[in-house]
Amino acid sequence: MTDDGFVAISRFAVANGMQAEVLAAFRNRPHQVDEVEGFVRMDVVQPEEDAAEFWLITYWEDEASYRKWHRSHAYSDSHVGIPKGLKLVRGRTQIRYFTHVCS
Repeated sequence: MTDDGFVAISRFAVANGMQAEVLAAFRNRPHQVDEVEGFVRMDVVQPEEDAAEFWLITYWEDEASYRKWHRSHAYSDSHVGIPKGLKLVRGRTQIRYFTHVCS
């Protein structure tokens, strides 16, 4: 990854006790984004003090690659593993964008 890469961080909290299902979905994800041009890697983390909250961190070579993927059918297809009936906590969903400075 170059020092001027792009990072998208999504945060959400599960409202209906489906944390185990969400964990399984991430661990068994289809890895479709892994082959997308400009994609570098994805990390999924949880705060230790709140098991209902998830942070999805994706690293990209540039913002254009991320935007192209986000508008694609591949983006929609990559979400087919979302557990049925999943509800999110209102007001605890956020996405932010960053310039990668260094590792």
